[in-house]
Amino acid sequence: MNIFLVILIVVLSAMVVVSLVRGIIAFLQSTRLDLESNSDMVTEMQLRQNKAMFARVKYQGLAIVAVAVLLMVNR
Repeated sequence: MNIFLVILIVVLSAMVVVSLVRGIIAFLQSTRLDLESNSDMVTEMQLRQNKAMFARVKYQGLAIVAVAVLLMVNR
């Protein structure tokens, strides 16, 4: 059980990093000119940023739950 939980924590941590990088890339792709205009590209970039950051928060929460379960199992 411990090995499974540790592997799960490592996988979730990797998913956190991937979603963080994807969100940062989407953020960097939006320029100041894009933010000041009312084009569809801005909406698409904002949606990509929001999806990536929501995924990051979701994976972080799951990783915290997995750590808590690991701590409870080893008590």
